[in-house]
Amino acid sequence: MIPPRRLVRLIACAVLLVGSLPGWSVHFQCKQLDPPTRCPAPSAVREAFSRSSALPEAGLAPTPPAQSKAVDAAVEVSSDAATLGITGDAALSGHVAIRQGERTLSAEDVSYDSTAREFSIRGLLRFADSVLRVEGRSGRYDPTGGAAFDDTRFELPEEPARGAADSLELGVDGKVILSKVWFTTCPEGSPDWRIRASRIELDARARRGTGRNAAIDFKGVPILYLPYLSFPLGDQRKSGFLFPNVGYSSRGGAEITLPYYLSLAPNYDLTLEPTVYGRRGLDFGMRFRYLTMRHRGELRLNALQSDSLSETNRNWVRFRHRSELSANWRFDIDAQSVSDTEYFEDFASGTEGTSIAFLRRSARLAYRNEHWHLRAEAEQFQTIDRALDVLDRPYARLPRFQVSGDWITNGPLAMRFGFDSEVVNFDRTVGVKGWRTDFAPWAGLDFGSPAYYLRPSTGWRYTRYDLDGVAAKTDDRLSRSLPYAVLDAGIRLERNGIESSRTRMILEPRLLYLWTPYRDQYQLPVFDTALSDLDFIQLFRISRYVGPDRIADANHASIGVTSRIFDRQSGRQLLSATLGQIYRFERPRVQLPGELFVGEARSDLVAQLGISAWQSWNVSFGVQWDSTEKNQQRSHLRLQYRPDSDRALNLAYRFQRDRFEQGELSGAWPIGSRWNVYGRYVYDLKDRSKLDRFTGIEYKSCCWRLRLVGRRFVSSRTGERDTGIYLQLELNGLASAGGSADAFLEEAIRGYSAGDQSR
Repeated sequence: MIPPRRLVRLIACAVLLVGSLPGWSVHFQCKQLDPPTRCPAPSAVREAFSRSSALPEAGLAPTPPAQSKAVDAAVEVSSDAATLGITGDAALSGHVAIRQGERTLSAEDVSYDSTAREFSIRGLLRFADSVLRVEGRSGRYDPTGGAAFDDTRFELPEEPARGAADSLELGVDGKVILSKVWFTTCPEGSPDWRIRASRIELDARARRGTGRNAAIDFKGVPILYLPYLSFPLGDQRKSGFLFPNVGYSSRGGAEITLPYYLSLAPNYDLTLEPTVYGRRGLDFGMRFRYLTMRHRGELRLNALQSDSLSETNRNWVRFRHRSELSANWRFDIDAQSVSDTEYFEDFASGTEGTSIAFLRRSARLAYRNEHWHLRAEAEQFQTIDRALDVLDRPYARLPRFQVSGDWITNGPLAMRFGFDSEVVNFDRTVGVKGWRTDFAPWAGLDFGSPAYYLRPSTGWRYTRYDLDGVAAKTDDRLSRSLPYAVLDAGIRLERNGIESSRTRMILEPRLLYLWTPYRDQYQLPVFDTALSDLDFIQLFRISRYVGPDRIADANHASIGVTSRIFDRQSGRQLLSATLGQIYRFERPRVQLPGELFVGEARSDLVAQLGISAWQSWNVSFGVQWDSTEKNQQRSHLRLQYRPDSDRALNLAYRFQRDRFEQGELSGAWPIGSRWNVYGRYVYDLKDRSKLDRFTGIEYKSCCWRLRLVGRRFVSSRTGERDTGIYLQLELNGLASAGGSADAFLEEAIRGYSAGDQSR
């Protein structure tokens, strides 16, 4: 006979399922939930590998459960009265109790057949072990064989979960058969949802289960009928249909996705995701993933043949791969392509997708150890934003080679030295193109202790260009070389707060002096170099440009200070403040084409402030202040109240002169014990227009949750508006039907975490 403890684990994992037409399945993990005095928390839903990007380790198939020794335990029988026959038969009555190991079986009327070596139970019976309780009207029990109970109700207190079956048969061969069974995780007396099936067969040895004529009922209404279902008994993956996703958008109309999961091998799988758009047609989607000891990757594809609105074929493909090779080598591929420039406008669910201007395609082979870093790369871009002038579109880097080294000597006076180098070919259909070679050795000293540091260093940089496509009578062989010198120094000061305070204060002043001579670079092309935004980190870089096409001349000192306050007991940071500015001794002369002239003796003042001194409140503020014009160039302010993971309120302001000025309000908050509300509102203060807004409401009971979210947003590129509706029904302990909004809400509402919000 199959041990009850093993039986319970099988039932617990098996009845938490949903299937489909031949092959339908949704996979689950069983876990211990909150005690039944509270609403039962939802079990973790497992759909194949799950929806995350992480892949499991290859070849780690679950092992069969250990055989219980209950069948070898002695059988103890007690009763108020007993009649024994000369053949060994017995009739027991009045508080009959049969105990075998952890199993107990109680009834009022039991007979024992010595020939068959089994007990027959008439009338009410109760069977229990540490995790399973069963009540039935009659049955039989063989201590060394099988057992069967009729008209049963069972309960799994550890889940908590309950159900009923007309009959429950336990086979010694490891099979369990349930006939006319239903199951739910809802509280007693409130079965808002349940699964019904005419027959479920569980094969413990084969680690699989099958069922016939199954259906899911919600509030007494069948929402899914499953003529046949097949499911795993445990954590292993299994092929089958997943729950459909439903939604609506003003661009595509009503849409429904019916995913089918294929478990091709322990280390790779395929998910087919056909989607029907009411206004566009059928989109074929797929996702293939693989994992070995050294390689992993993913291929995603969407193809919509003959879009009914655009009358063109629409598609998107992305391939990502990583190989961890021997001897510290690594190979990466990340490439994607799209059929047309309006694809993300039509199929994105928010402003995030519509802001894509380029699709990157790259392949990289890299090596790194303690001292060396080598990289060979090929990189190309597909331009999505056709409004960009052809001369403003990015160059392909085919190929690109980088080599760098870094060493430090031992002893009281540490010396650091190294170099950075690059050889790259820039290619584009129009304009100047060609090869760039860059070589930059450097060396410096490192004095210091935990209280201070002093790091003088010097370096030299040589850059050469071999160009094609230049104007007539223009030199196509150009070069530039220059030295530079840096002195970087800092101090760390610490002290405790006042005696009544538990705080510790840290003050970190920093000074960096940079000298770089002027070199005329007007004739040099600009392949991949840009002016970076000014922030506290940029103040202490050795060039204000990102990329070697321009090396800014400099004779200046960067001065900054950082202050932090910590709670000494918890280590939590209560306040962080930074302030910094560059003081120029000579006016910089090097510029990028179109860059504004830098004539001030001081840079803009950069300040940042972060406060989290109050338990549920935090404030973040940053400003770039033009001290000459007496105005702000950039700023941001964010105020957040977050008492726990599912309660968050955010107020934000963002400003950049001559570009944008935006305000944002977002939040997630319970209203009462059953209802939650969500919302976000982004407003363009400069153009006085609404950029992105959504509202949502959620109702949750002890064993199910229904969420409705409506969103309207503006494309960041074209200004067109789109509306989307998300509907999600979750049955705790089972699965969700409809498009999942959790990831969307967590991204849109800062500080909100969907998690497990059952009460």
